[in-house]
Amino acid sequence: MRETTYFILAALQDGPLHGYAIIQRASALSSGRIQLATGTLYTALERLATAGHIRVVDEQIVNGRARRSYELTPEGGAALQEHAEQLAAAARVVTERRVTRAAVSPA
Repeated sequence: MRETTYFILAALQDGPLHGYAIIQRASALSSGRIQLATGTLYTALERLATAGHIRVVDEQIVNGRARRSYELTPEGGAALQEHAEQLAAAARVVTERRVTRAAVSPA
């Protein structure tokens, strides 16, 4: 899973959001590392919807343009959780090794 995909799905954990709100939430959750361009976001949203990870839950016309709100599906939540667990396991490889090495290294 790409980092942008991970943070898009993470942005939707607390409930439905429209595109601009997803951009803002993903940026906040990633401490500013993820700065999604509109085109990138909507390409990712289309891909995630096709995969069944998100779905459109509302569509309104605002200033003549469609504003869709998306939510995480159970499948998307499971994929996000699985990836988070993989990332945590990968991080432990480094953090636990560093702690172990520090404990055995001469001071």
